[in-house]
Amino acid sequence: MIELVLAQACIGCDKCIDACPTDVFDRGPDGIPQIARQSDCQTCFMCEAYCPTDALYVWPESTPLQDRSVLLDAEVGSYRAELGWGNGRTPGSRLAVGPSIPHGSLPPRLTVDELSS
Repeated sequence: MIELVLAQACIGCDKCIDACPTDVFDRGPDGIPQIARQSDCQTCFMCEAYCPTDALYVWPESTPLQDRSVLLDAEVGSYRAELGWGNGRTPGSRLAVGPSIPHGSLPPRLTVDELSS
């Protein structure tokens, strides 16, 4: 659930407002997005992923955070960093863990004649 907008890091680009599928944010009078409907948050992380300045924090639970003292500056923007989005970061797809991709000759393929019979 969306928990934090760091006003000092926000550039007012509205990418979080545009990315949110449930319209959680309102644009504040100072141009900084405000969490207006926190209970509508689906915890999809889209706002945090699209924020170019890592100014948002989404708590990974679907209920509001009870103890706000656990919020650390290091966690803000951590989802975007894990995705590898942003300048100087390695894309997450390059860090993915999984079976190695086989190289060499391709596996046998069906021909058009074999498909039509």
